[in-house]
Amino acid sequence: MQEFCILNKPDARFYMSQELDRIDAALLNAVQRNNRLTSDELAELVNLSPTACHRRLKRLRAEGVIEADVSIVSPKAVGRQVTVIVLVSLERERADIIDRFKTAIRNTREVMIGYYVTGDADFILVVTAKDMEGYEEFTRRFFYENHDIKGFKTMVVMDRVKASFVLPIDV
Repeated sequence: MQEFCILNKPDARFYMSQELDRIDAALLNAVQRNNRLTSDELAELVNLSPTACHRRLKRLRAEGVIEADVSIVSPKAVGRQVTVIVLVSLERERADIIDRFKTAIRNTREVMIGYYVTGDADFILVVTAKDMEGYEEFTRRFFYENHDIKGFKTMVVMDRVKASFVLPIDV
C-alpha cells in the first residue's frame, strides 16, 4: 500500500503562472470544504460553465495551488484513539541533520503533520497511535534510537475541537 504525503513534495511549485482571480478563489473555497462537488455544482456556485470550472481546477492542481484532494478521517473510527503534539529539539542544527529528520518524518506513518519551526523547538509533530502503549513504542523507535535528537516534549490531545485544512482565501 502506498501512502500519500502532502509534505513529501520538497520541490513542489509554489508559484502561480497568473494571479488568482475571484473565480479561482471561489472555486478554492468550495473544494476546500467539499472536494466531491461535481463540475455542475461548482459551475452553479461560481457562475461559470462546468467545462471552465474543470479547466481552472486542472490548472490550479498543475501549478501546485491545490496540493492534494483528501478526506478527513475520524481517528477513533479507525482505532487511532491517541493523538499527541510533540515538540522536538535536535542536537545540532546542521542542514544534513535537518534534512535527515525531515525525511524520517515523511517516511513515518504515525506522523500526520510535521512542521519545521523557529522558537523553543526545531519541529512540531502531530502523531497518532492506537493507545499510549503504541505511542511509547513509537517514541522508542522514532526518538530514542535517533542520536540527532536532543529531546522531545509530548502533549496529549484531550479533544479534537477542529480538524480542517481550509485556508482563508481572499481576492
